Amino acid sequence: MSPAPPGSSPVAAPVTAPARPRATLAATLAATAAATALVTVAYTAPTASLAATAQAAHLGATGRTWILTGTLVGISALLLTAGSAADDHGRKRVFTFGVLLFAAAEALAALAPGGTVYLAARVLLGVASAAVLAPALGLISHAHPPGPGRIRALGVWGAAVGLGIAVGPVYGALVGQWAGWRAVSGGIAIVSAAVAAYAATVLTESRAERPRALDPYGVLTLAAGASCLIAGLAEGRGGWGRPVVVALLALGVLLLALFGLVEAKTREPMLDLALFRSPGFVAATGGALFTGLSLVGFMSYLPTLLQGVLGLSGLAAGGVLALWSGLSVLSALQARRLAAHLSATAQVAVGLAVCGLGEAGLYGLAPGSGWLRLAPGLAVAGVGSGVLNAALARLAVSSVPAHRAAMGSGANNTSRYLGSALGVAVTVAVAGSARPGGPGREAAARALAAGTDRAVLVAAALCLVGALLALAARAAEVRGAEARRALPGAPAAAPVSPLR
Repeated sequence: MSPAPPGSSPVAAPVTAPARPRATLAATLAATAAATALVTVAYTAPTASLAATAQAAHLGATGRTWILTGTLVGISALLLTAGSAADDHGRKRVFTFGVLLFAAAEALAALAPGGTVYLAARVLLGVASAAVLAPALGLISHAHPPGPGRIRALGVWGAAVGLGIAVGPVYGALVGQWAGWRAVSGGIAIVSAAVAAYAATVLTESRAERPRALDPYGVLTLAAGASCLIAGLAEGRGGWGRPVVVALLALGVLLLALFGLVEAKTREPMLDLALFRSPGFVAATGGALFTGLSLVGFMSYLPTLLQGVLGLSGLAAGGVLALWSGLSVLSALQARRLAAHLSATAQVAVGLAVCGLGEAGLYGLAPGSGWLRLAPGLAVAGVGSGVLNAALARLAVSSVPAHRAAMGSGANNTSRYLGSALGVAVTVAVAGSARPGGPGREAAARALAAGTDRAVLVAAALCLVGALLALAARAAEVRGAEARRALPGAPAAAPVSPLR
């Protein structure tokens, strides 16, 4: 299949690739979905027991933030690089290496003698996660020709994201209570090694026909800029005006701006900035950014808030969160039914709007109230999240040329995890902004409840901003299609297909 121009949809292109055996398609989807679920399990496993894990690993209050943020540093810094490497040098090779490194990082975390090594293992886990996530959608799109089969497969991949988020906090709290924090990482390491062996056996290698030259300055500026920015956000919990925080944030923004300049000047850039002229690519990266900022960041910290306000155990808080993430699994699996009626860009807008409505339903949390009052909001947000995950997976593949599918996945996930890091920082800052009206645990819980309400409103508002961005991108898609049809000599064309 010839490469599609930026903004075109390989879903709508004629199917020219030879049919592959159904067993091969299923095996590819099983390997990529299982590894993706493991990535989200590993990231979310500590969320329901941050305080206990930090205490056991001899980490302070800032260390709790770094348990989550360390993984985000590794993911965000290298996702785009991993995607380009996978397209150029082999998606199976990068993916399989990533799963093996993932197993090694979790083994290191399980054997860590103290908090410093444990946090280093979490950063390495992020690096490995980048090598897993970036090629995953490229492997799926290579195995599944454009059409309903690919849409269904990408929906399953989106469901795997939700499945990992649902399982992670419950698994982490349950195993952590029963066998300790080391066993949490050890169990994931064993399963990851098995998935790596399976992937090496069943996956078929694929790569771009003409590899691009290495973009070393792009790699360095992106990795350093993302790392500094996320480190500054993590350290900001101890005070945003501290020199180290200001320096890290300023350096991160400067290096990311320099990355944009490098990519504009490089002959074969890691990220082709011309893609941002495509409304689909803008919707994919912008939608992923606001998903992380408004949804993943807030939900990652919600179990900690539930423990502080309602006094729930880590296991119970993880179970409450599973209501949201579990419904996102079911919703993602059914999202393919929307493909004939709504474009992927429109689904991103709808998904973000529904998530914002669900998050707004979490307003009013108070000490002594039951967790059941959160159920309607979590259910609505879960349905929206599933639609969103499936649509973003489709856009990540369809908004870039077919031979750069892993790069598209890397760009999409980079935006999501950068947004997640910022979202966690915003949630922590806003939720902790209310001051207790007196001494004692009850006063602290009431103050945290007030801060949580503020964080809920901020997250819901950010969802709506992301939805408006996606709607603007969809309007640009329609205008572009109409302009092309109006050109002299242009063949008659059907209206813009929703299968974008």
